[in-house]
This record gives sequence, C-alpha cells and structure tokens, in this order.
Amino acid sequence: MAKKEYVNYFKLSIPALSRNESYARAAVAAFAAQLDPTIEEINDIKAAVSEAVTNCIVHAYSDPSGIIDITARLYDSGIYIKIRDKGCGIADIQQAMTPLYTSSPDSERAGLGFAVMESFTDRLRVSSAVGRGTTVIMEKNIGKKAVL
Repeated sequence: MAKKEYVNYFKLSIPALSRNESYARAAVAAFAAQLDPTIEEINDIKAAVSEAVTNCIVHAYSDPSGIIDITARLYDSGIYIKIRDKGCGIADIQQAMTPLYTSSPDSERAGLGFAVMESFTDRLRVSSAVGRGTTVIMEKNIGKKAVL
C-alpha cells in the first residue's frame, strides 16, 4: 500500500504558558480552514487542540520554561494534529484517559481532557514516557471525504 501524502503542513513551537492556548487553538483552526470544514468541524478541532495544549500547560511542566510542539498536516480527507511536550510524562496512560481522573486532585480540574479530545476527533492516540514527555495525536475527518 502506498504511503498517503499530505497536501500541506505546519510546525509551531510555543512556550507552555496559558496565554498561548488560544493562539494554538486559533492557529490550527485557521490552518484547517483550507479544507473548507463546517463550523461544527472547526469547533471540534478547536476544542480538541485547546484540551491537548491545556494538558501540556497544566500537567507537563513544573515551571513555565517548557515548550509545546504542534505539527499539523492536511490531507484531502482531513487533518492530523500532533501536540508534544517534553515534560514529566504520564506513568499510566490508561488511567489518565479515564474520565474524571485527574493527577491534580487538589485542583479544580475535572479530569475530562482526554475524553473531550476523543469526543471531538475521529482518532486519538497518546504515548508517553515518564521524564521524557507526552505526545497526543488527533485525526479529524473533514466533510464526507475518505477516512484518514
């Protein structure tokens, strides 16, 4: 089977600061607009990116010097989004993906980040290594085109 080719891509690195979450969300949504998505599809992408970036900001780094790397690729059928940090990592991904679980029980966090990402995308993959960081890959089909 031939490897699927993307039609466009971008890479963005931002400091893990809460004020950059809205920029990351807007940048990915503006990039996805090239595929002429519906308002609902754009809102889904924005919500998923917002959750992924917020997870990096809140959980990955103990100080604000961390970096979040975002890569997005457009295909004829949709968008691939990779959000990566080099922070503390996740010891138990399955537990972390359980709705209402939070690694910060003393905070006001709801523990729904991964559940939200999963509900607004067509495919979600998470990989992590303690002390090395976490990578979240999300794919979203746009329109009634072929599945990614």
